[in-house]
Amino acid sequence: MNPILLQPRDIAIAAGLIVLDGVLSVALRLRIHRQLAIASIRMVLQLVLIGFVLRFVFALASPVATLGVILLMMAVATREIASRPERRLRRFGNEAVGAIAVVVATGLACLLALTTALRPTPWYDARYAIPLAGIVLGSVLNAASLALDSLLGGVVAERSAIEARLALGAPMRLAMGPLVRVSIRRGLLPIVNQMSAAGIVTLPGIMTGQVLAGLDPLEAAKYQILLMFLLAGASGLAAVGVVLLAARRLTDDRQRLRLDRLRGAGTG
Repeated sequence: MNPILLQPRDIAIAAGLIVLDGVLSVALRLRIHRQLAIASIRMVLQLVLIGFVLRFVFALASPVATLGVILLMMAVATREIASRPERRLRRFGNEAVGAIAVVVATGLACLLALTTALRPTPWYDARYAIPLAGIVLGSVLNAASLALDSLLGGVVAERSAIEARLALGAPMRLAMGPLVRVSIRRGLLPIVNQMSAAGIVTLPGIMTGQVLAGLDPLEAAKYQILLMFLLAGASGLAAVGVVLLAARRLTDDRQRLRLDRLRGAGTG
C-alpha cells in the first residue's frame, strides 16, 4: 500500500470544518471564533515550521543536532509545567522541579525504548528519537502539571490539617502523605483513562497513522501497546517526581511547613 500524500486542496477542504466552527460561534454568540482562528493559524505555522526543522535535522544525521532539538523540547515542556499551576514556588522552584522530572522521566523512557524495543541504527537516529521524545513529553507535561498544581493548591487549602498532624507528633512524611497521594493520583488519571479507552473508544494517533501508512493493523497495535506502556511509566515518574520535590521544598529540617516559600493567591 502506497502512503497517502496530501495536497494543499485536501487540507483546505478539511479546514472548512474550522470555518464551520467559526460560523457556529458567531451564530450562537459563543465569542470563540477569534481564538479559534488564531489557534488554527498558530497550529499550521508551528507544524509547518517543525516539519522544515525536522527535515533539516534528519538530513544532518547528527547526534548533537538531535540532542539539541530534544533539549529544546524539554525546556519548553518545563516552562509549561512551571507556568500552569496557580501558585508558584519561590526562587524558580516550579522550573527546578519541573526540569528534573522532565529530564529523568523522558530520558529513561526514551532510552529504554531506543535501546531495547525499537533498536534503530544508530540508536540515537533522529527519525526515531525526536518523535518518540515528543510523544513522551506530551504525557509527562500533562501528568506533571496536574500533579504539581494539585499539591501547591492543596497545601494551602489543607494547611490546618497538616499542621495539626505535625502538632500531634507526626513526621512531615505522614502529615503530607494524604495530599501527596491525591496529587500523584490526579496526575496519573489522564494516562489511566487513555489506556482504558484505547482500542474500544478510540484508536490512538500512532496506531491510526501507521494503519493509514499501510502497516498491518496487528503490528500497529503492538507499537501502540509499547508506546502506552512508555507513556504510563514516564507519567508516573514525572508525577511522583514533581510532587515529592515540591513537597520537600515546602518543608525544612525542623519538620515545619514553609508556606513562605510559596507565592500565589492567598500566600502573599
